[in-house]
Amino acid sequence: MQETKPHRQRKLARFVVPSRSDSLLRNFTEVVGGPLGRHSAPGQISPAPFTVERVLVILTVIAALLAVLAKDYCRVNGWETPTQFYATCYSDFPELFRNRGLGDGVFPFFTQGSLFEYPVIMGIIAGLTALLVPGQGVGPERILGYFDVNATLIVAVWIITVLLTARMNKRRPWDAAMVALAPGVVLAGFINWDMWAVALLALAMYFFSRDKLILAGICIGLGTATKLYPVLILGAILVLALRSGRLRTFLVTAAAAAAAWLAVNLPIAAMNPSGWRYFFEFTQERPAGYSSPWFAFNLVADRLQWTQLNAATINSLALNLFVIACVLIGALALTAPRRPRLAQLAFLIVAAFILTNKVYSPQFVIWLIPLLALARPRWRDFLVWQAAEGLHWAAIWMYLGMATSGGPVQHNIDMSYYVLAVALHMLATAYLMARVVMDILDPSQDPLRALGEDDPHGGPFEGTKDWLRIDLLHPSMSALPWRSGIEPAEPKAPRQLEVGSDG
Repeated sequence: MQETKPHRQRKLARFVVPSRSDSLLRNFTEVVGGPLGRHSAPGQISPAPFTVERVLVILTVIAALLAVLAKDYCRVNGWETPTQFYATCYSDFPELFRNRGLGDGVFPFFTQGSLFEYPVIMGIIAGLTALLVPGQGVGPERILGYFDVNATLIVAVWIITVLLTARMNKRRPWDAAMVALAPGVVLAGFINWDMWAVALLALAMYFFSRDKLILAGICIGLGTATKLYPVLILGAILVLALRSGRLRTFLVTAAAAAAAWLAVNLPIAAMNPSGWRYFFEFTQERPAGYSSPWFAFNLVADRLQWTQLNAATINSLALNLFVIACVLIGALALTAPRRPRLAQLAFLIVAAFILTNKVYSPQFVIWLIPLLALARPRWRDFLVWQAAEGLHWAAIWMYLGMATSGGPVQHNIDMSYYVLAVALHMLATAYLMARVVMDILDPSQDPLRALGEDDPHGGPFEGTKDWLRIDLLHPSMSALPWRSGIEPAEPKAPRQLEVGSDG
């Protein structure tokens, strides 16, 4: 370790430089003079106005402008079917504003008799943003205003997500550039309000990384009240709590999450029971959604005259496959040679949910982007995956354009190409899962642990020893609960910032 002044050692640590640590990014630095030299000191020398976070904000704003341009045809000509599909500028905002009464003063869940097929906080966001649009009715100007209000707020939430991702690991803040520049967010960020749930989960993980369990749990509960998937991180926390013997960590976080979710949902359920239940009933009864493996199977089955899967069968298959995937992920966490990182397990669980769920909307890709930036920040894999998701994004709009236009087959995408695009998205996601599993089984491949870090996102789990580990090769050597209680005898090692390490 290099000798430095004590007060500098406490406050600053050298960054892991992307042009050094990522072979793909290294190739793109030649135009600006090549990779950063090894005798430079990133994180120790003042960057003047261009701090990492300010550059990340600038990159996010540039990406957001591209996202707005992607919707420009509909902003100018209106969101009409089928042109909104052919122009690849579809958004749920105009559709819901027109067809759910938002433009006529209906406030989801609070207006008796209104039905809204989303969780409570998403309905509140939809209602509040409708109040910000001046005028009355559902004319083109108000529809455009509603889209612009929501897009502007999503950009703000996007920036917050980028900054939270950067702050979760002080040595690797540049990994957040994946979130700032992700093609998936550019293409799909303005389709729905999913970015709000993404930001709440990022905030929860930030608080958890700082050992603030109650705040982390509250954010998980609020995220789950916005979109159901943030609750899945509790599964990752549970298996890590079992492995490290810190069950109190899980219990406190889960209790805070449940309390926050109930605080939001119970008043709505009491005030408007039928409106509150509608989301759950709609989710249970709906058929396979576009781009899910079940929808793709039914398309192929229809062409080949096979028996198609009904909603009840799909519900059962999707749930059982997801449970099996979670069991396998849990087994991996308890048998791996070294305790997995929280972000790795969270990515695997959410990805498994996406692959088995009976709905895959194009915007679901943004759920995984911050998790991948934390779990496996490798740009080559990231860009290959984003390319596959971009092809799927184009295919779903072309397929919907064909389905809604009634135009001649020769002027539309064939069903088989759409199914291939769905398969490509699934294979790319499964590939990322395999890479994360390989990192868990061989920590020397993990971009973070290869540099000597343990789990900068793990909060209470960072630096802990195994309390329960199952060694499949040598069962007699397995770590077992060796004392009563739930905390290990030795406290976790304090975080240390390794000053002078290049990465």
